[in-house]
Amino acid sequence: MKIETILISHIIPYEDNPRKNKNAIDKVAASIKEFGFKQPIVVDRDGVIIAGHTRHKAAIQLGLTEVPVLSATDLTDAQVKAYRLADNKTAEFSEWDTDLLFTELGELKVLEFDMELFGFDLMDEHSIKDDGFDVEGALEEIKKPVSKLGDKLYKLLTTYSS
Repeated sequence: MKIETILISHIIPYEDNPRKNKNAIDKVAASIKEFGFKQPIVVDRDGVIIAGHTRHKAAIQLGLTEVPVLSATDLTDAQVKAYRLADNKTAEFSEWDTDLLFTELGELKVLEFDMELFGFDLMDEHSIKDDGFDVEGALEEIKKPVSKLGDKLYKLLTTYSS
């Protein structure tokens, strides 16, 4: 496997890419800016992107003129088409271990490393531990409290309200 640095202008986006990646470009650009270009764009023998459309767009946004590229010349046309889809689809099957994620994000916050640049937020739904408590169910169980003349609560409320 040989990774080369080539002019970004020589890379051709796949025009029928079914992946909508507009919302990820800023996050990927922030990652490239912070960590460098650590994952190459994969292209076919004609320089058409197989995997890495978002990295390509992020690199353009950052004004990069050269990017690392892996040419997958060993794949058949059918494999290129299949890999283009499989590369994105397989990531959808991963899940976060919310306990570990929360710990990692907390440690990075202590180290004053801003993970919001990459789409993480300590208060977002993906980083808060799900303790299984059914909030909606609990709210339905709450009944409006009622007090009447003679109740201690009624006496207490009328004593302090006058």
